[in-house]
Amino acid sequence: MNAQFLAKTAYATAAIPTRTERGTEYEVFARVTHRLKSAARTGGDFNALVSALHDNRALWNALAADVATKTNGLPQDLRAQIFYLAEFTVHQTRRILAGEADAEVLVDVNMAVMRGLRHEGEAA
Repeated sequence: MNAQFLAKTAYATAAIPTRTERGTEYEVFARVTHRLKSAARTGGDFNALVSALHDNRALWNALAADVATKTNGLPQDLRAQIFYLAEFTVHQTRRILAGEADAEVLVDVNMAVMRGLRHEGEAA
């Protein structure tokens, strides 16, 4: 190791962008939505679909729990909408598992949330 190498490595981690809370939320939604979309598209791997639906429902359950707390800083109307979407996700997941619906509507909901997260992030 020489001084030049140490100087490069000392500042290398500073080049990694810092992720905001909104960016982290977007990334989680992107991962879950990608898995959900892929599992729904293949149509044959029921286990992959069940796993993706489980992860999607867990994400929405976490959001519902978060917006239900009094300390959540989001506006009340937005909190109510997120809670409603979480309930819708649970209901729609049951319908998908029963073979009464497909996962596209859940993908659409997640994509709309991702657009909102991305748009708000750009405005801030």
